[in-house]
Amino acid sequence: MRVSLDPLSLSLSLKDPGKNCSTLVYSVTDIPPWYLCILLGIQHYLTALGGLVAIPLILSKELCLQHDPLTQGHLISTIFFVSGICTLLQVLFGVRLPILQGGTFAFLTPSLAMLSLPNWRCPAWTQNASQVNATSPEFIEVWQSRMRELQGAIMVASCFQIFVGFSGLIGFLMRFIGPLTIAPTITLVALPLFNSAGDEAGSHWGISAMAIFFIVLFSQYLKNVPVPLPSYQGSRKCHFSKVLLGLAITWLICFALTVTNAFPSDAAVYGYLARTDIKGDVLSQAPWFRFPYPGQWGVPTISLAGIFGIIAGVISSMVESVGDYYACARLSGAPPPPKHAINRGIGVEGIGCLLAGAWGTGNGTTSYSENVGALGITRVGSRIVIVAGGCVLLVIGMFGKVGAVFASIPTPLIGGLLLVMFGIITAVGVSNLQYVDMNSSRNLFIFGFSIYAGLAIPNWVNKNSQVLETGILQLDQVIRVLLTTGMFVGGFLAFILDNTIPGSQEERGLLAWKETCQEECDETRVLEVYSLPFGIGTKFCTSFWVQYLPTCPQRLSGSKRKEEPKSLKQENTVYVSLSH
Repeated sequence: MRVSLDPLSLSLSLKDPGKNCSTLVYSVTDIPPWYLCILLGIQHYLTALGGLVAIPLILSKELCLQHDPLTQGHLISTIFFVSGICTLLQVLFGVRLPILQGGTFAFLTPSLAMLSLPNWRCPAWTQNASQVNATSPEFIEVWQSRMRELQGAIMVASCFQIFVGFSGLIGFLMRFIGPLTIAPTITLVALPLFNSAGDEAGSHWGISAMAIFFIVLFSQYLKNVPVPLPSYQGSRKCHFSKVLLGLAITWLICFALTVTNAFPSDAAVYGYLARTDIKGDVLSQAPWFRFPYPGQWGVPTISLAGIFGIIAGVISSMVESVGDYYACARLSGAPPPPKHAINRGIGVEGIGCLLAGAWGTGNGTTSYSENVGALGITRVGSRIVIVAGGCVLLVIGMFGKVGAVFASIPTPLIGGLLLVMFGIITAVGVSNLQYVDMNSSRNLFIFGFSIYAGLAIPNWVNKNSQVLETGILQLDQVIRVLLTTGMFVGGFLAFILDNTIPGSQEERGLLAWKETCQEECDETRVLEVYSLPFGIGTKFCTSFWVQYLPTCPQRLSGSKRKEEPKSLKQENTVYVSLSH
């Protein structure tokens, strides 16, 4: 799950593809000037920054790290580093579209459910800052044991995504998943997290409200007021959006109020957490250079409870990514992605999740649709720009001071950011109902019941888990994690009801949700955009037997080539991007 403060990918992806392509400064295969690649690469990094930083900060509380900002900084640097690697893999060897990779909120809900199990709850002494010694072996083992458990679950679950992608099963799964399944699933990613967002924002509602005001001002009211950038040719003008300016301004205001002692200096007084000097020593403690590596927190451990919960997040993430691929293709001037490119993209995302688990980000990776929206703002669809963005993430992830800076964000600012992000996720989930006939009592029942059950059942299980105990510890953990993950409960019920209660394709929204491609696709153009680089596509995928692999294009014979545009129109179904 990704959050977009510039939600353009949904609206722009539905417009005429020819119109989108004609307004591009650089299309997917073009190469802009080197300095423009760097500047726009930094822009994509800044656009994804909110989600990349928020995920480790949310996880830190359940990992018993709320009083260890230095380790929080290491986690932020690690997710930057892994996101850079996964972005390069996706653009070069995956779907080959200009789409950034980063952490996903779809993994966050099952992760928090797993860490809420009795054996993984944080000891009481870790909640008291005065009793926490971040360098003591006891404290290190407390948080690293939880991280290793999370790593193992993510790595095993990622193997499922790798199999679904490289085997071509993603197309089969999409036949049974429609808007009525996606809507409650996405909505329930964010709704159960209202406690976390409220607690963080409630540490100082004034500062949180100020952060929300500036975020909304720059991302919504002033989203079409760009900062112009010069380019190689005077006739080509690109734009650099101001997405995170709101957070920066609020952070500076907090700094000024801290210097003037406007905030209380007593930790027991309301408003203390808004001070910017609470975590001030983290900057001096953090190393300038730190190279993240696999297994840096120890050897991952595995439990069935975590695996099944994360798999629910994997399925949600895969469906979203398919929609992002089509939206990205429209906005970057590329033909709709063929099946073999989608299969590669999902498979490479699975590899990305495997790497994220090995490195220990505490999360997986997925396609970032806010960067798809950024393509519409900058009018630059070149994948070389995203390669530059991946390199920026990779390099910044090796500078420990950068992660430490973001780990020192005052708590109320984080709360304001989470309120905005979770609100957008919830709205994006509900927005999928635009394809469904909501005058139908069938659809009203499925959506309403799935949402309500996805909230009520996890709440009851959290309070009465002993009622469901079977005497088998592993089975009890699996049941508890699944039934306390609202995304799984609501999505599963919606999936079953939508596929069993009688309803027409039009009533279920499948006809409107799956728009057929309106343009005839030139095979040469498709191969140019989606073939593997460095000669791999021409050398490896030309063998007769290799053409039948789900990740290689199936070339048509001369007699069938005339019918190719028609067949491509039938095969390439546009799954509308679930922007967040």
